[in-house]
Amino acid sequence: MAVAVQLLPLLLLVASALAGYTPRYTPDWDSLDARPLPAWFDEAKFGVFVHWGVYSVPAWGEWFWYYWKDRKDPDAEAFMRNNYPPGFSYADFGPQFQAKFYDPKKWAEIFEAAGARYVVLTSKHHEGFTNWPSPTSWNWNSMDVGPHRDLVGELGHFLREENIHYGLYHSLLEWFNPLYVLDKDNNFTTQNFVMAKALPELVDLVNKYKPDLIWSDGEWEAPDTYWNSTEFLAWLYNDSPVKDKIVVNDRWGIDTGCKHGGYLNCKDKYKPKTVPERKWEMCTTLDKMSWGYREVMNNSDILTYVEIISDLVDVVSLGGNYLLNIGPTKDGVIIPIFQERLLSVGRWLSINGEGIYASKPWRVQMEHTTSRLWFTTKQSAVYVFFADWPMSGVLQLTSPVPTNMTTVMMLGIPELLKWSEDSLDRSLLIYLPKLSPDLADMKIWTLKLKGVE
Repeated sequence: MAVAVQLLPLLLLVASALAGYTPRYTPDWDSLDARPLPAWFDEAKFGVFVHWGVYSVPAWGEWFWYYWKDRKDPDAEAFMRNNYPPGFSYADFGPQFQAKFYDPKKWAEIFEAAGARYVVLTSKHHEGFTNWPSPTSWNWNSMDVGPHRDLVGELGHFLREENIHYGLYHSLLEWFNPLYVLDKDNNFTTQNFVMAKALPELVDLVNKYKPDLIWSDGEWEAPDTYWNSTEFLAWLYNDSPVKDKIVVNDRWGIDTGCKHGGYLNCKDKYKPKTVPERKWEMCTTLDKMSWGYREVMNNSDILTYVEIISDLVDVVSLGGNYLLNIGPTKDGVIIPIFQERLLSVGRWLSINGEGIYASKPWRVQMEHTTSRLWFTTKQSAVYVFFADWPMSGVLQLTSPVPTNMTTVMMLGIPELLKWSEDSLDRSLLIYLPKLSPDLADMKIWTLKLKGVE
C-alpha cells in the first residue's frame, strides 16, 4: 500500500504528460497520413482563394508565360505583338505589378462579409515571383520589384483581425527557373532546385507568417521523393511553429494526389459523387475561364449566384469544403462583379450558414424527387436545402422519418412550420410559408428539422 501511494505522484505525472503528448511523425506517408486533421478546417466549410501575381499585369490568365514561351501559343504571341514592343520580356511585367490600390484591410473586410472562414493567397505561382520578400528569390519578389511591399504579411495581419484562418498557396515548380530546368533535364535525379529554392522558401513562409494552411501545387512533373515532401511535412507536423494547427492538401508529388496529405482536392474543380472516406475540398473559380484576372472576361464567364450556392451546398452535403477563387487586378482591386458575388454568398450564409458551418453529412446526402434536395446534420438537427419552390407550397421529403417530437422551421423565418405525414407513402409533407419577394430572392432555402430519424 505504501509503495502504491509513493508511486501515485509519478503515475499522475506520466498521465499528465501523455494527455498533452503530440506524437512524433516520421517522414513516410503511413505516419503522416495518420495525423488527425485539425478540427477548424472541417468546421470552416467555405473559403476564398486569391490568385494574384505578375500574371495579373498582362491579365491574360495565370499560365500566360508558359503559353507564350513554352507552348508558342498563337493567341499569346499575337497578344504580345499587338500590345507590347519587340523584345519585351516577361520580367518586364514585374515593375508594372504595382498593387497601388491594394488595401489588405478592405480585402479582409470583404472576405469576412462573404462568410469566408479561411482565405488562401498565392504566395508564389509557377512563374516564380514571390508575394513576400523571399531570401531565395532575389529581384523577383514583391519587395524588390513592383509593389515594394510584403503582400503576404500585410494580408495576414488583417485576416487575423477578422478571425479568418490564413492559408498560403505555394507552387513547388517554377517553369523557367534554371535550377528546376536542370533538374528536369536530369530526369529529377538531382535536387538543385529543391535544396536551393523550394524547401528554403516553404520553411521561410512557415516561420515568418505561421499560416494555418499550406495549399501546395506544381507537383505534377516530379515524384514526392524529388521534392523531399515527407521530410518537410514531418518537420511541419513535429517541430514547426504551426505544428498543432497546420493543414495541408495532397499535392506533394506526381503520385500523391487523391492519396496522401492532410486532405484531398485531387484536381481543380474536383467533386466526388459520394462521401469520400477522407476530408476533401473543391476549389473552383468565379471566372470559369481563368484563375488569374483577365481583362477580356464576359459576364457569361462568371459563375452566377445560384451556381455558387448550389455548388457550396452540394459540396458540404458530401463532407467537403468549398474554396472559391477570385483574381484581383494588377493594382490590387477586387472588381465590383467579384465583390458582388462574394457579398451575395455572405448574405445567404448569414441566414443559412447554421446548416453549413461545422455540419456533417447526413445518412442521406441528396434526394431527387420533384425538387433538388440536399441534407446536412449538426447536433440533433437535420438541415434540408431545396432549390425549387413547389407550386403547391408543400414540400415532400421521402428520407426523414417523422416522430411525435418532430418540429420544422425555415431558417430566416421565426415561426414553426406545419407538417403532416402522407398516408400512402409516409413521406413528410411540409407546408411552406408564403413566398415573399425577399424570400424568393434567396433562391435556395433551408429547413431545420428536429426530432426526425
